[in-house]
Amino acid sequence: MRRVVSLYLPTWPTDRIRRRTGEPPRHEPLVTVHTVGSRRIVRAACAAAQEAGLHVGMALAQAQALVPNLHVVDATPDEDEASLRDLARWAIGYSPVVAPDPPDGLWIDIAGVAHLFGSEEELLADLTSRLMRQGIAAKAAVADAPGAAWAVARYGAGGVVPTGRTVDAVATLSIRALRIAADKLSALHRLGIERVGQLAAMPRAPLVRRFGRDVALRLDQALGHAFEPITPLIPKEAPTASCAFAEPIGRIEDLKAVVLRLAGDLCRQLERRGEGARRLDLLFQRVDQKSACLRVGTARVNRDPAHLAKLFDERLQTIDPGFGIEEIALVASKVEPLTETQVQARGLGDQEASEADMGQLVDRLAARIGMRKVYRLAPVQSLVPERMARRIPALAPPTGSVWPENLPRPTRLLDPPELVVATALLPDHPPRFFVWRRIRHTVGKADGPERITPEWWNGNKGSAARDYYRVETEQGGRFWIFRDAPTAEGGRWWMHGFFA
Repeated sequence: MRRVVSLYLPTWPTDRIRRRTGEPPRHEPLVTVHTVGSRRIVRAACAAAQEAGLHVGMALAQAQALVPNLHVVDATPDEDEASLRDLARWAIGYSPVVAPDPPDGLWIDIAGVAHLFGSEEELLADLTSRLMRQGIAAKAAVADAPGAAWAVARYGAGGVVPTGRTVDAVATLSIRALRIAADKLSALHRLGIERVGQLAAMPRAPLVRRFGRDVALRLDQALGHAFEPITPLIPKEAPTASCAFAEPIGRIEDLKAVVLRLAGDLCRQLERRGEGARRLDLLFQRVDQKSACLRVGTARVNRDPAHLAKLFDERLQTIDPGFGIEEIALVASKVEPLTETQVQARGLGDQEASEADMGQLVDRLAARIGMRKVYRLAPVQSLVPERMARRIPALAPPTGSVWPENLPRPTRLLDPPELVVATALLPDHPPRFFVWRRIRHTVGKADGPERITPEWWNGNKGSAARDYYRVETEQGGRFWIFRDAPTAEGGRWWMHGFFA
């Protein structure tokens, strides 16, 4: 199923100027202008300028009359478009199918790659937040069709349009969301047609006769009834191996054989360049001009053709060949230097062999469930239990930190801790029994307390100290519980973990 992101950059020209020059401050209005005949017209306005009442198409003289301290810069549409292509190259980190959508957006086909970021919602949140941290205003929507995503990103609330709900999401939007010419919009307004749903309800033949085929096409594209191709941007410097077929193919065995052959060609290119792959994109072009893509990554730089091709094997089954695939391209979208390494020789140590095997295992797991879900825990210099570990890449080098050997900790922590009802004989004693998840546990043995104070330097100055106890119940369970304040002060008991 196709899923397309439309990224909308409402103030791209002015954001680009501020990123390049650092001026003016964001609270001061900034516009770009171009010359039309003998008049200078506003071509783009930043958010502060729009709040002051300025808009695109306004005469510069009128704008300066409204905002005396207005910052004015000559518009450079060619530079804006070139920078947009650079942004598209950056966005390839999210999907192999990315294309500029001048003058203020990008297309990103995320079918087959959204799971690498957790979900479509998380992908959109990561994309827009990273741009906004760089000073670029951004809004995005994802839908089954590019036209629908474009409409929702610019004239709707943005976000995720569920699969199969394209018509519902677009029907209530303004007809401006259809990307049709201004004169056609004016004619539709004169007829009282303001919403996409109203236009969709009109008989098709009179609609085409009166407004032309382009209006009907844009309507079908927005509703997902007409296919709209996206031509991916492939950087010229990216190593690429491709193959076109005289007769379309579709059998899974044929696809695997082609991928293996392309991986061999690609690895020979990488070898000549002294590089290896860290991320591979596999692009499919069907005979009906529809495209599909797969993406895999490697835990460490690699150029073993058999291993790289194997990463695609399971996910090739998710590709719908339709009436056949006529072209396949394999792109190394992320590469790193790779020096020659001897991996087979008499006396090769077990450590090196295990590391090589572990790298291939991590790659296979990441291709199946996503790179973000394959990790290991590294110690952190902290005594607060929930801060004592952090996630790092599975094959990251040792951090040099170790956990304290004299502080036994549970094999599993609850996040967050769960409230328990407990009774202790004395204020500083461990509980005699406790009720957790509606089950009563009688404590047979206990050790503690171990007091853990908040780390004021990490922002926990107002947090309460915790008294932890290791308890063993008469049923044999071993738990780690704590009280967040003395009983006289209304402290409560919490379950935080389990011992093996």
